[in-house]
Amino acid sequence: MNAVVCDRYGAPEALRLADVPLPAPREGEILIRVRAASLNALDWHLIKGRPPIARLFLGLRRPKMNRPGHDVAGSVESVGPGVTRFKPGDEVFGACRGSLAEFACARERALALKPAGVPFEDAAAAPVAGLTALQGLRDHGRIQPGQRVLINGAAGGVGTFAVQIAKALGAEVTGVCGPRNVETVRAIGADRVIDYTREDFTRGAARYDLIFDLVANHSFPSCRRVLAPRGVFIPAGSGGSDGHALLRRMGRTAMGALASRFTRQKVLLFIARLGPRDLDALGELLASGKVKPVIDHRFRLSEAGQAMRRLATGHACGKVVVVVG
Repeated sequence: MNAVVCDRYGAPEALRLADVPLPAPREGEILIRVRAASLNALDWHLIKGRPPIARLFLGLRRPKMNRPGHDVAGSVESVGPGVTRFKPGDEVFGACRGSLAEFACARERALALKPAGVPFEDAAAAPVAGLTALQGLRDHGRIQPGQRVLINGAAGGVGTFAVQIAKALGAEVTGVCGPRNVETVRAIGADRVIDYTREDFTRGAARYDLIFDLVANHSFPSCRRVLAPRGVFIPAGSGGSDGHALLRRMGRTAMGALASRFTRQKVLLFIARLGPRDLDALGELLASGKVKPVIDHRFRLSEAGQAMRRLATGHACGKVVVVVG
């Protein structure tokens, strides 16, 4: 079968299409005939090995995980021992390793049934970004109807889901993005859109119950002045596609978490977790039309390097999708 592999750290040119053996599902696994996959900043970090210290875990000389791609949508080809929730022919979406391939194996708990009528490309765009937005806003931000929520980075992969999920939860949403994406963010439901090249939201008069920060271009002390007295600041994502952005995110998050111990305004940290219950909840949002993935560009499997390069620019509006079959 054809699959994208990465045998060395480097630019997207390190990706190549190769003929590899068809994987066999093990205990609790499902073999998926991949129809579409999508990219996340995590995929970029894995092939770049950035920041360099990450290579202690990812592989010193070359990536240990040399098959990129996590988000996936497709049909069940076969199931391994112990699988009870799915059968061959079922259409599914979720996450696995090495989704940039014609076939991939996924754990049963990392998948959900794809809603009927939702295109494979839309389903593939949703898992990692959609779950990050859903869990960050619903479970950690605990959004209540009528609350004022600001999404910093509203045009990105997570941000476009966050705007729509916050609206579905009844919030009044302000989205922050660049000038090229103002109309898109408004079209997906933001009540107000701030063009960051013209206005610094941390200096505005509005106050927010929750700031969902996906960019890491403002410190917690800067954001505190526009948080409500008991407001919540939630950083999520890597803050960019390069290692420096990731380190900046980590440093600012740590300082913010420390500072929040001495104020009623809080910094809440979380790591999105993959599970069937929330994948089902995300599927319901897709099926209802309350959430519609924004797809920046579609590439073929043979164009995976171009897809990764588009992701690395940091200017993709929504998700970059790879169409497989």
